[in-house]
Amino acid sequence: PAPGQRPQGMAPPTIAPAKPAVPMVPAVPAVPAVPAVPAIRPVGQAQPPARAPPPAVAPAVAAAPPADAPVAETGAVEALSASQKRTLLERVAGLAALDYFQVLGLGQDAAPAAIKKAFYRESRTWHPDRFFHLADAEAKAAIGVLYKRVTEAYYFLRDDQKRKKYLADVTGADRTAKLRFTEASETEAKAQAKKEQEEQIGTHPKGRQFYATAAQDMASENWQSAERNLKMAMTYEPSNARYKEALAQVQSKLHEAFKAKGEQFKIK
Repeated sequence: PAPGQRPQGMAPPTIAPAKPAVPMVPAVPAVPAVPAVPAIRPVGQAQPPARAPPPAVAPAVAAAPPADAPVAETGAVEALSASQKRTLLERVAGLAALDYFQVLGLGQDAAPAAIKKAFYRESRTWHPDRFFHLADAEAKAAIGVLYKRVTEAYYFLRDDQKRKKYLADVTGADRTAKLRFTEASETEAKAQAKKEQEEQIGTHPKGRQFYATAAQDMASENWQSAERNLKMAMTYEPSNARYKEALAQVQSKLHEAFKAKGEQFKIK
């Protein structure tokens, strides 16, 4: 081809558009670090001491029970420590010199509620079922003896009549022989209770019957019927002080009733 002409069939060259030049951004100089300014303290004030780092906290470890800890009141017991066994054996050995109040850890003036509470405490602690898996035969036998004595003490102290008779026995001169109830002493206690009951409501069956009816009349304020029944009771037991006292009370009530009505009261 002639100069200045492109060959036949050749496409013209593609020319990319010119891009605008990006201006160069000058680099920002680094800012120097500002030193920390110490706190300003008043004149004369001492420099506070540096705070020590907190101590490392050790992981919690369950504290082991002391060797001389008493036997717990609840839960199964599979073993006793040497101290617990020694205390148990010493207590069982001393039972022969203790009365029932001392067995339960009570004073002789303990109320029925305190007796019941003490028995439940001892029963929870020394019930043989709790020591079923105990391998120590000696300790197991001692527990049986102690629990039997605790139960025996509660059986007699919970009864008002038996407790009264037992208290008289253990505070008397023959205390050593009366520390434990026997069949003879129980029979004696029953006889004493029967005697006291007879002294209160009479010894004759008919007298007791009329007195019981008179007591019902008095409760319903039927004074005239009560007077008749008390007089009938006294025909069987004329010297019964309880009958005389009740009759005097009834006749006083009758006198007040007649006086309120304006009538003259005559003791028949």
